[in-house]
Amino acid sequence: MDVEDLQTFVAVADAGGVSAAARRLGISKSIVSRRLFRIEAELGVQLLARTTRGAALTEAGVTFRDHAARASAEIETARETILPTGDLRGRLRIAMPLAFGPTHFAPVLADMAHQHPQLQIHSAYSDRFVDLIAEGFDCAIRVGYLQDSNLIAKRIGPIYGKLVASPDYIKTRGAPQTPDEIVTHQALMQGTESWQFTDGNRIVTVQPQGRFKADNATALAAAAAAGLGIAWLPDCITYDHVASGALVPIMTRYPPPPAGAYVIRPPGQHPTRKIRVLTEMLIEHVARNPEIWGVDR
Repeated sequence: MDVEDLQTFVAVADAGGVSAAARRLGISKSIVSRRLFRIEAELGVQLLARTTRGAALTEAGVTFRDHAARASAEIETARETILPTGDLRGRLRIAMPLAFGPTHFAPVLADMAHQHPQLQIHSAYSDRFVDLIAEGFDCAIRVGYLQDSNLIAKRIGPIYGKLVASPDYIKTRGAPQTPDEIVTHQALMQGTESWQFTDGNRIVTVQPQGRFKADNATALAAAAAAGLGIAWLPDCITYDHVASGALVPIMTRYPPPPAGAYVIRPPGQHPTRKIRVLTEMLIEHVARNPEIWGVDR
């Protein structure tokens, strides 16, 4: 049984349909359908029940999906083991934040593509929280404070940030002097996140409140510069605003603890060599170019 057929079946099972799997794999729907037909013909059972909304796994399909995923992973590991040192092949599908990815991390992907001409790199840029397993990503880069999950994370560098507001907002509403005062201000947030600040050796956590939310840090910086509220943002996002005077650091006696940039991957025994190489390149890139974060440290 061809490993590409197995990988295609897993993609269809996880994506919930032929069209979604074809987009994920970067191939035509007809190729996906042919591969599925070959597997079902060889096994002599129906693995997928086609519907108007996509495809649902049959009972046999549910059982076979896990075996197919494990077999594909083992074959991929075996391929990497016997390849010449430094030679990467296959496909690497990675999710990156829109606020940082194109400017901070995309150059590393371009460098990786130059070094490994037989490697296919598919990158997706979005600030939404992607489901790596359900959406078929090999890994993702996430920035901030990590939440507890079963995903495996490798830190590639620190992210420094501060609380900021526009001069007009400070003139009209004042600026919080302590973390407790944040709840009396309009906070600009990505969702319902908590903000953390250091008070000596203690970490203080607050739950900010506000009416303006955006899933992109650059948009939040623009809203803060427009005087809509206070925002906790990474220095690399606010650096130009602060330098021009459009934003002012506030509550500096209580700096936020450094966050981080991480490579996240689904759980498993070992990362593939493609992910290991990417992680090493990102760590080196961040260490060699600290100025990309907008601060001198």
